[in-house]
Amino acid sequence: MKMTIPKLREILEERLTSENRKIIYNRERDELRVEDSKLNKGITISLPPIISKFEKKKEQAIDEVVYYVEEALKAMAAPIELTGHEKNIYPVIRSTSFPKKTDHGGDLLIDEHTAETRIYYALDLGNTYRLIDEKMVEKENWDSNRVREIARFNLRSLSNPLKKDTVGGNDYYFLNTNDGYDASRILNEGLMKEMEEKVEGTLAISIPHQDVLIFADIKNDMGYDILAQMTMSFYTTGSIPITALSFYYEDGKLEPIFIMAKNRPTRKE
Repeated sequence: MKMTIPKLREILEERLTSENRKIIYNRERDELRVEDSKLNKGITISLPPIISKFEKKKEQAIDEVVYYVEEALKAMAAPIELTGHEKNIYPVIRSTSFPKKTDHGGDLLIDEHTAETRIYYALDLGNTYRLIDEKMVEKENWDSNRVREIARFNLRSLSNPLKKDTVGGNDYYFLNTNDGYDASRILNEGLMKEMEEKVEGTLAISIPHQDVLIFADIKNDMGYDILAQMTMSFYTTGSIPITALSFYYEDGKLEPIFIMAKNRPTRKE
């Protein structure tokens, strides 16, 4: 069936309606907000991106949204403590359009990353996570740098299984464990250095959504076009899109690039 905004809204409202919940629709922005009436906290869902995912993933796209909202609301109701849960703290990469504040106006703990991305910090709760804000850090008398150090340490402890695919003479390595931190591994300096030494051509990297990291060993012009197509495909189907742009990686630095079809890429100023 052809999915439309009104139809999607109807389906989501039906599946997410329950006692002690309030659902608000913003017609101007095509957003659906699901709130816990007792907590006065909730999740805002943008509907147009779900329409795009539905075209490729059908009912699975809706199932994923419902699951995400249900788990996020459960997490909001649970008491959150950093102390004693240090092993569950990780950095997460998000686009620069991602909110910098909580629903109640609190400042999330954020670090700048690239022109396209920022680094946030999350407390892993199993089936979902909670982004760490500055009030949470202050409440436990922590220093924000402690969160950063713990998160980076935990990230380095994660495994990095890579699946290789060769297309048009170019090698592509995919990291896709679905643990929520695949894209975050771009912050693992050891892994990045390892890949820089491994490639024979030019190293390009993509983080289209949170559950995939792509390393590309570009050996000819066709390699850029292939990477662009792969990245866009992942970007349009991921649950939490990050960026459709790719990056050069050289001497520990990331530089966003534009990849134009059938042309060599240009560096973004």
